[in-house]
Amino acid sequence: MTINFDGRVAIVTGAGGGLGRAYALELARRGAKVVVNDLGGARDGTGHSDAALAVVEEIRAAGGTAMPDGGSVTEYEQMVEMVAKAKEEWGGVHILINNAGILRDKSFAKMDPADFDLVVKVHLLGSAYVTKACWDIMRDQAYGRILMTASSTGLYGNFGQANYGAAKLGLAGLTKTLHLEGAKYNIRCNTIAPVAGTRMTEDIFPAELFEKFTPANVVPAALYLVSEDAPTNMIIGAGAGAYHAAYVTMTPGVALPEGERTPEGVAAAWDKIIDRTGDTVPQSGSEQSMNVMRALMALG
Repeated sequence: MTINFDGRVAIVTGAGGGLGRAYALELARRGAKVVVNDLGGARDGTGHSDAALAVVEEIRAAGGTAMPDGGSVTEYEQMVEMVAKAKEEWGGVHILINNAGILRDKSFAKMDPADFDLVVKVHLLGSAYVTKACWDIMRDQAYGRILMTASSTGLYGNFGQANYGAAKLGLAGLTKTLHLEGAKYNIRCNTIAPVAGTRMTEDIFPAELFEKFTPANVVPAALYLVSEDAPTNMIIGAGAGAYHAAYVTMTPGVALPEGERTPEGVAAAWDKIIDRTGDTVPQSGSEQSMNVMRALMALG
């Protein structure tokens, strides 16, 4: 099976370098028309550059089709304008990879609230803004493939990245609701948790590992997740040629009799509450209520 994107229009945010650039180049190589979005700022979100144009020139030099966009994902109207230009030029938008991001790492005790706000705005609100700008087009054309970018920090935590982790887990949650709301319109939404050596991580990885975790090794998972036959509602980790799935699971739990519904009762039942035997992967939030009802029925 060969996956190609002939006739598809793709938007990749944060595509001026690193992962976004790699996504954009490979999408174009496989036939997509690509909007290369990048504000062109530094890793902390400051400054501007012509990074998007440079990637567009790479794509065009290789025989592909692309247009640059220097809009900020934090400005909804700019994202609406970007999407409108893509539709006017190429007739629609079929693929969106939300990749734009910044880092402002500090321990929570030392973190300025403004740094928390901006990281959440770029990653979480920015992804929501671009997705919203594309949403009606994807519904109208009954086709959409959306990829959010989470991280191991969002899924599992990481010291010094409270702002980043909060935003990234939020994106996994956004994916889960958009997957439900987009299903009848053939909109599939997934989350990728990449591990890659980019300017975002160059002072985190040891030098010998940095070379192994190239963006190119994340691209196969990302492009599969926005292909025509993509799954939906998945969280996929990718790095250095290794790929895995991550899940939000729920244990069967227990229902406590009325007289035991106390902090002490919870403590006494703790081992049963956290026992993962028979745990499930809920497909919507309603399954928590169903789980509670099953536990109550087991009381007899």
